[in-house]
Amino acid sequence: MEKKVLIVDDEERVVQSIAGVLEDEAFRVTTARSGEEAIRIFQQEFPDVTLLDIWMPGMDGIEVLKRLKWISPDCQVIMISGHATISTAMASVKLGAFDFIEKPLSLDVLLMTIRRALDRQKELLTLQQSEEIVSEDPSKTK
Repeated sequence: MEKKVLIVDDEERVVQSIAGVLEDEAFRVTTARSGEEAIRIFQQEFPDVTLLDIWMPGMDGIEVLKRLKWISPDCQVIMISGHATISTAMASVKLGAFDFIEKPLSLDVLLMTIRRALDRQKELLTLQQSEEIVSEDPSKTK
């Protein structure tokens, strides 16, 4: 099954470059150019991983991250930025970002980080399913 990746960046060149690589790697890619558009697409598509630029006009990536985590606490969001500080990177991870990657992006690092995020998502899903099985009321299975 194809894994879905949402790319959120206001720089067209960055979006096209990342999308091309991910499509070559058999990911299904959707894109957004603003925070507002990202939230709308996220709610429609529920991507497996979201690549989210921090600095965008209007709603910045940190605010988008907060909203995505409110919508889906276990969503896997990888922050990307060419102008971020260490404190911004740390803040995004504290808010629930899976990881932080600096621009210019190394495509090998990007792909490795996406695969790690997918592995983490799979672990969380397995854990949720295990908890559901344990918490089932045995008297209702008769």
